[in-house]
Amino acid sequence: MDEVREDRDDPRWTVAERVAAAARRRFPADVLAVAVHGPLAHGDDDGGGDGEVGLLLVTYRPGTGPPSATRRVDGVLVDLTVVAAEERLAQARQLTSRWPLTADRYVTTRALHDPTGWLRTLRDEHLGRLARARPAEFTTAARAAWYRGSAAHARAARLAEWYETDQALLMLGAARLAAATVNGLLSRTYFRDRGDAIRRTGLAGADMTEIAAVLARQSAELAARGHPTDGTIDDLLTP
Repeated sequence: MDEVREDRDDPRWTVAERVAAAARRRFPADVLAVAVHGPLAHGDDDGGGDGEVGLLLVTYRPGTGPPSATRRVDGVLVDLTVVAAEERLAQARQLTSRWPLTADRYVTTRALHDPTGWLRTLRDEHLGRLARARPAEFTTAARAAWYRGSAAHARAARLAEWYETDQALLMLGAARLAAATVNGLLSRTYFRDRGDAIRRTGLAGADMTEIAAVLARQSAELAARGHPTDGTIDDLLTP
């Protein structure tokens, strides 16, 4: 059955419900479930109608339903992800270096249309994958995220030396996010979004020197867990 929402004064919900209803009318044989994720799914954000709507539309089969798209509808930005059920479940079973930024989309959703309870299956698949994960899997993923952060930080430092301030700030932001992701992986913590990741790890506003220190500590912790960030050519070529 469809979920009855409580936020009737929020224009984002109005738009989300209209999109869900229109998709079901146009693709009645294809739509398995429709849900929101992100701030609306948590039900405690203060977006006041100004934020975007993260909308997930799940189809029975690949290549059916509308295409994924991002559009502004009646002043509300809608980010529509369309994916087949089996593909989404396969994504939920993956543990990648970006896990702290993606897990919330599997675990926290609010249904607009879910007659079979498929969203519970999605959540259970992801939580089951986490329960089966070995510590080394999180550490391996953290090392991959650390490489992203280290590369972004090095790039930011070079750009700053060349007085390319705007680009340096962008790369520094990328380094902050990667460092936050490493923290999430090492502690098995996932975040609502990128901003939440940086805030909760205390990296908001961290400057070049502070990020370098964070990356150095993370490198030492990864090495202590048996996944050093530096290695030999043989290490690189050995599975």
